[in-house]
Amino acid sequence: QVHPVESGGGLVQAGGSLRLSCTHSGETRCISGMAWYRQVPGKERELVATIYSGESTYFLDSIKGRFTISEDKSRKALYLQMNSLKPEDTATYICNVNGAMVDGRCRGVPSWGQGTQVTVSS
Repeated sequence: QVHPVESGGGLVQAGGSLRLSCTHSGETRCISGMAWYRQVPGKERELVATIYSGESTYFLDSIKGRFTISEDKSRKALYLQMNSLKPEDTATYICNVNGAMVDGRCRGVPSWGQGTQVTVSS
């Protein structure tokens, strides 16, 4: 299938930056959009940012002006540039890819990565 795989997480000081990457094995023309989510233990997963048709379409209010979502279709990659990180950004960041080729046709099915941990210290 699509098999999203995240990387780039780590431990940083408040105010620092990280760039998360998500690579996948999906058929690019079947993918309608991609997104970053984040999850903290004990809390529900929340949507961070989305990108459709090569354009960012949504940002979580708390990260507006600090994070940037982008993609490179030729490399089958999704990115999240995270600047001015705050301790409250600490979470597991999860990549979502919407759409896949199944039995030779594009289908509107979601794929999820396992996540990459981001920890921001005070």
